[in-house]
Amino acid sequence: EVQLVESGGGLVQTGGSLRLSCVASGFNVVNSVMNWHRQAPGKGLEWVSTISMTGNTNYAYSVKGRFTISRDSAKNTVYLQMNNLKPEDTAVYYCAVGATKGQGTQVTVSS
Repeated sequence: EVQLVESGGGLVQTGGSLRLSCVASGFNVVNSVMNWHRQAPGKGLEWVSTISMTGNTNYAYSVKGRFTISRDSAKNTVYLQMNNLKPEDTAVYYCAVGATKGQGTQVTVSS
């Protein structure tokens, strides 16, 4: 069974950093295209970043240069390092593979 469990969210001030983790089970993250999405209050799901099977990365324009996606094959985990956080980054962040996503982790950035 494919499962994703996110963690690492919290409350930070503008300019702060957080690292989100997504522990995967039931498949190998290095053999999959892994995505991070987010959903802000009252808004739809927004794509944030992708890491491909070859390790290529892509980012939404709004986070490029501030966020970094990576993976650890030994831990079967995908990360999202978020630096220079802004209030508009406040959202629930989800890790996803295909149509499956985790339960999400809340990130709140205070101004």
